[in-house]
Amino acid sequence: MGRRATAVALLCFWCFLIASYAANDTLEQGRPLRYWQQLESPNKRFKLGFFVPYWQQDSGSVDQSFLGIWYDEENWSQDGEEDFPRISLPPVWVANRDDPILMRLGVLSVGSNGDLQISSAETKVIATLYSTPASINASATLQDDGNFVLQELDSDGSVKRILWQSFEHPTDTLLPGMKLGITTNLTSWKSYNSPASGSYTLHVDPNKQQLVIREQGVEIWSSGNWRESSFDFQSFSGIDYGLNFSFFQNGTQTYFTYTYTARHSYSYFPGIRIGIGGQHDMLSGSEDYWLPSTLCSQPYNAKNYSKCIRQTLPMCRRNFKVQIFSQHYGSMSRGGFTIENSDDPTVVGCRNKCLLNCNCLAYAAINHQDNNKTGCEIWTSRAELKPAPDGQGRVIYILHSKGEFTLFSKVPTYSILIDILLLRCFGGKESKDVSQLIAENRWLLWLTFVVGAMMILPALCSICYVIWRQSTSNGDENIKQRTLLRELEGGEASSISFGKPSSLKKDGNNELQVFSFENIVSATNYFSLANKLGEGGFGPVYKGILHDGREVAIKRLSTGSGQGVAEFKNEAVLIAKLQHTNLVRLLGFCIQVEEKILIYEYMPNKSLDHFLFDPNKKKMLNWKRRFIIIEGIAQGLLYLHKYSRLKVIHRDLKASNILLDNEMNPKISDFGMARIVGLNESEANTNRVVGTYGYMSPEYVSQGIVSFKTDMFSFGVLLLELLSGRKNTTRCHPDLPLKLTGYAWHLWNEGRGLELMDPSVDEVCPYNQILRCIHIGLLCVQDHAEDRPTMFDVVAMLSNETIPLPEPKSPGFFTTSAVQEEAGVLGIGSEICSINEASISLMEAR
Repeated sequence: MGRRATAVALLCFWCFLIASYAANDTLEQGRPLRYWQQLESPNKRFKLGFFVPYWQQDSGSVDQSFLGIWYDEENWSQDGEEDFPRISLPPVWVANRDDPILMRLGVLSVGSNGDLQISSAETKVIATLYSTPASINASATLQDDGNFVLQELDSDGSVKRILWQSFEHPTDTLLPGMKLGITTNLTSWKSYNSPASGSYTLHVDPNKQQLVIREQGVEIWSSGNWRESSFDFQSFSGIDYGLNFSFFQNGTQTYFTYTYTARHSYSYFPGIRIGIGGQHDMLSGSEDYWLPSTLCSQPYNAKNYSKCIRQTLPMCRRNFKVQIFSQHYGSMSRGGFTIENSDDPTVVGCRNKCLLNCNCLAYAAINHQDNNKTGCEIWTSRAELKPAPDGQGRVIYILHSKGEFTLFSKVPTYSILIDILLLRCFGGKESKDVSQLIAENRWLLWLTFVVGAMMILPALCSICYVIWRQSTSNGDENIKQRTLLRELEGGEASSISFGKPSSLKKDGNNELQVFSFENIVSATNYFSLANKLGEGGFGPVYKGILHDGREVAIKRLSTGSGQGVAEFKNEAVLIAKLQHTNLVRLLGFCIQVEEKILIYEYMPNKSLDHFLFDPNKKKMLNWKRRFIIIEGIAQGLLYLHKYSRLKVIHRDLKASNILLDNEMNPKISDFGMARIVGLNESEANTNRVVGTYGYMSPEYVSQGIVSFKTDMFSFGVLLLELLSGRKNTTRCHPDLPLKLTGYAWHLWNEGRGLELMDPSVDEVCPYNQILRCIHIGLLCVQDHAEDRPTMFDVVAMLSNETIPLPEPKSPGFFTTSAVQEEAGVLGIGSEICSINEASISLMEAR
């Protein structure tokens, strides 16, 4: 018994709550308005609530809903608490026209602080109509004139002030009492199915006493100046119904408005509305009767009425009298050209698209009720109209002549085109039969075809040539990439789809990618200077961010760098097959026409010379860090010389080719000039001596002999640079004509080897370890290659201090004259520090 009483009480409570809202005109704080409830004005002429677009009312599916105000016609129905009202006249105001509410989730509320908000059932705010800076006592009321007003209340419940009102935020309809001013305008719906902002707006001209209509910002109609009770081109003299129009202008205000005095017994719904096609109409009569005003809905109107702004039509339409479109109900025998999601999917917008297309013969608007798609469909070739009774079927607008439906009869397409051509040539003799026109002007037709063929054939040949060149170019690029991929795979064929980032499996879990040039351009922001990391001998290096967020270094080969396809392939093949923690990792490559690009892992600390030769940054390299870098370089070279599956001579080892990761660990880079030797070989000859001045061994410079000992000489120079913080090419003492290797040899012989140490390393260092490193460096730069240790020996010497070291001999290029001799052999001046023929720094210029 108790449960039944409770249920009855709850039912009565909900019925009372719903009934109270149905008859209430005020929204109070703490009592939200939900989607099945409405506010009603005291005179019962207006209602405010949530509604759905027209096509959803009949389809039964509710995907989007909106908050609006409409005339109460007392003909909407509710089949329960979960149904939206059925309204036949369009709403006169929409609060959230561009922010629809999904499904049945709408709630309107006045917050405890006075905010007026539309939210979903999950309390997600969809739109804020008004926000107060401080908490106040407020309520919102739907008034007799259709104005929805938010007002602040005194403690006794009286109105203190108006905070916000819908009349100051119109959508597409101007109600009696509303003011259309300089800062307010009416904006059409996007389509019959969508109240979102459309293409047409009705404004007050700020410079004249007139109204104007704009289509996407372009003025297409003017009312003319205001004359006492009407405009020059828009008269209200024939409109009675108790409407009084006025245009007010002084120094501070300019607005157009009107009032309404009810004098009729039948239902009347006054309102000026800007339609989806740009027409401004007068809501009137009973139910959905409209009193339209004549507008610029056809091009011939624009020519005959001064209120219309003339449209700019193509030449094929200007001297053409068949510009009238007649309305028909039915369907076409074949589909036309569809433009979905058009920027102006209205009947007028589709008509404009048809007029601008010289081949267009008919058009229709698209309103897919099942998927809410809008757009236009136009026909440019022969099709038959299958008529349907008026009001049934699809509305199709067909171009015709003198009101006669002629263009879509069973006439071949070429006859239609000839007819149009002759009408243009002979001043619109549309009354003649098509065959008669053809017979009378056969010579002109032949002349037209011959001239047209002479103009079209060269264009077609040019297009075919461009397509052929493009396909040939693409084929060449595919061949280049496939050739490179075969070498990367060790001779196996590849099935990579070019133009997309593709992957090529290598040893381990690493994959080499083929990047499209578009991806590279996007990653570097069109090779922006802000992304540029440095400039090397072969071209610039950029920082890039791939689509997956990875940071990469992108090495772009410049066309004038001297590095050709051979060097590019050499570097790509080598790094792809070499994997070591102290070698930079290649991620992929790109080949397109003249573009040859390598993509590496990004090193945030750039290169070693960026720190070592900078007076301030070198202080970050303490002795412990320098020794770790020395060991890392040695381990990387040992891998290249002994443990990799390819025996590799780097040939360009220097400070700018040693990259540092985020933990300052070294990685050897730039394998463009590297040489591969056989398993049983230790040296090779070359006719092309390339490298960097100061790092090349004497036998390489003078005889072109390259061997593992060539890299040992470069390593020794780099080791002495790390210890001293000086470049090998600089003069180390004002009184001694010696470069770094000679100066180190001089100090070593005088027992002052520790003086070579970089003074910026001010910490207490293991002097024995420093002297041992100097000793190893001098062993590596000895003049004769056979005297230099192998990299295996050097790694052992660095890791085991008990191994005895032999006495070093004189280094190569000992004096300044020797330096000049080296420069002469290379064919460069003594002031140049690099020939830049075969070297590039990934991060910094040399």
